[in-house]
Amino acid sequence: MNRTTSDPTVQPVPASVVEQVDAADITLSNPKWAVISLGSNLGNRLETLQGAIDALEDTPGLRVKAVSPVYETEPWGVDPGSQPSYFNAVVVIKTTLPPASLLERGQAIEEAFDRVREERWGPRTIDVDIVAYADVVSEDPLLTLPHPRAHERAFVLAPWHDVDPQAQLPGRGPGGDLLNGVGATGVLARPDLELRLPE
Repeated sequence: MNRTTSDPTVQPVPASVVEQVDAADITLSNPKWAVISLGSNLGNRLETLQGAIDALEDTPGLRVKAVSPVYETEPWGVDPGSQPSYFNAVVVIKTTLPPASLLERGQAIEEAFDRVREERWGPRTIDVDIVAYADVVSEDPLLTLPHPRAHERAFVLAPWHDVDPQAQLPGRGPGGDLLNGVGATGVLARPDLELRLPE
């Protein structure tokens, strides 16, 4: 089919419509901010992280607002050298989804990338964790908020601090102070690698 300028399918979207969509995104059901941690140590790690970010952006009621630099870290809780290193990143989102729905979406993304849960701290193609959701503090065993170990994990705190130096982990305090407390040993910034914010 010859697409000419008279073809309505290729007409540019009027700026006024784009502005209305952006405004709706801001006002729709009072969106909340949330922080999601991503990690991968199997397959094409960078491509998998980007795929997970794009899948989050494709979620109705969710917009990715910031993507951190990439960090390389040794696996947590296993013998050194027993698994490939992780690529880690953090994304900040705005969403109208409640925490339980956001958890379901994260798990669906893991399944889409063939995440296998055979062992605790086992290697994985993708790990999608909700670090914090607004100021919610919850002891729900299905979804503890904020993430119960985020305050002691430099691979979460370092990239989060990069995208939001004023970040506060609910119930724990400023992310920068928490990062100073745990130190950044074993967490290597990878400025040669880059994740893009979805368009």
